Amino acid sequence: MKRWLAALFACLFLSPLAARAGEQKLIALTFDDGPRPYVLLGRPGEHGLLDLLDRQQVKATFFVMGWRLTPGTHGDRHEPQTEVTCLEAAREVVRRGHEIENHSYSHVQFRLFEKQHGEGSAVADVDRAAALIKSLTGRAPQFVRPPDWITWSTLDQQLEARGYRVMSIGDENPPALRDINSADYLCAGEHPADCPKPSLNDFVRRQIEQRERHGVTTHILVFHELSSTVTALETLIPELKARGYRFVRLDEYMKLAGATTPRRAARPKKKGMVIPSADAGARNLLFAGVR
Repeated sequence: MKRWLAALFACLFLSPLAARAGEQKLIALTFDDGPRPYVLLGRPGEHGLLDLLDRQQVKATFFVMGWRLTPGTHGDRHEPQTEVTCLEAAREVVRRGHEIENHSYSHVQFRLFEKQHGEGSAVADVDRAAALIKSLTGRAPQFVRPPDWITWSTLDQQLEARGYRVMSIGDENPPALRDINSADYLCAGEHPADCPKPSLNDFVRRQIEQRERHGVTTHILVFHELSSTVTALETLIPELKARGYRFVRLDEYMKLAGATTPRRAARPKKKGMVIPSADAGARNLLFAGVR
């Protein structure tokens, strides 16, 4: 009996993985809504996101829209155009060692998508994107981030049954596994009136500090492929490194932070919960803090 108890104690408390997960300060840096060649590779006179990550020796995770991976696509017609296609830019993301995950094919909120296309269409939209991602990376994506984080328990269960892990901003997940919304989309453009004050970086730091006060030192940061975000990260990444944080891809993060953090049972989103929309430019922000 004593030998069995000693083995159990070692398994539970002395595992190197468990020790690392509890001691390290980890950040999974993630980007939505790409691939956008003009952001990833830069335009004349601008630094590209991929070069910035290389200089900072950071590996990141990109949640891409499936339609952008179709051959010959250069992005939305309102975006700055380059000679590089979205697919070519995505290949460069993979070549530099970053992770590509699933942000759906159409990037339409799932409730609206199912209203337009029928029950089960949201899962099919995710699968459609997954097939394109697999053809690019050689492996099926592990994670899906629903557009604007809007989903529901039945859909979560359907996606998880197909092998996806559904990213969430709500408190159905423990703090270490919740997305942190940077709200960087409110800082895009020449005169962003709704950008958090005094700065985007301060807004992100305050959310991290709020979590740290509750003993949470592992964070999933959600940004978007925006030129203004690249500028902000030029100072934010070094600041967070100076505070002792190590940047890892989401797949590694989940092996560390997620290894000793069980998921809570799925449940419907709270009535009245406001999810900020990058498309609508919503002003109400949901802090993915600790409750």
